[in-house]
Amino acid sequence: MTPAPGAGSDGIKKKRKRKRSANRGPQTHSASTPNKATKPAVKKFYAKRVDEISAGGLVIDSGRTRGLLIGRIDHKDAHGQRILWSLPKGHIEEGETPEQAAIREVAEETGITSTVSRSLGVIDFWFMAGGKRIHKTVHHFLFSEVSGELTPQVSEVDKVSWFPLSEIVERLAYQDEKKLIARSGELKI
Repeated sequence: MTPAPGAGSDGIKKKRKRKRSANRGPQTHSASTPNKATKPAVKKFYAKRVDEISAGGLVIDSGRTRGLLIGRIDHKDAHGQRILWSLPKGHIEEGETPEQAAIREVAEETGITSTVSRSLGVIDFWFMAGGKRIHKTVHHFLFSEVSGELTPQVSEVDKVSWFPLSEIVERLAYQDEKKLIARSGELKI
């Protein structure tokens, strides 16, 4: 039996387009069709981790009514007028204890010689600088003023000032230092 003309068979089979199943692997595309499955490789950048240990703290004046803070100009302030107040601190050098480093750093940054009265605690935090991911640990102490004259360290500190003990927490720019001093209780020595 011969099929009727136009019945679809005419002795030639029609090609059907079949959808490629998802589990059969990637399809190949012609040069004119962009391949959405292939994206250019993006190289991931991982910042080098650096661990730093510092020491510093709060110096109480000889009259036992004021605390000593250092100030640095906030570089994010468009007018360059805002001062960020913080506790003096710096890196522990090889062979130094945290107490020795704290006394040295306070003297270098403020011009004030002091003695350690007690530990206030340790703070650690993370930040990025120079393309490095820095984990910083800072040992904080409470100090008594011995002698000296207020002198900001030229290369690192813009201002040095005594503030009433009741104002220290509100003057501090950094939350971790605010919390440390607030939970320290009585600051008088």
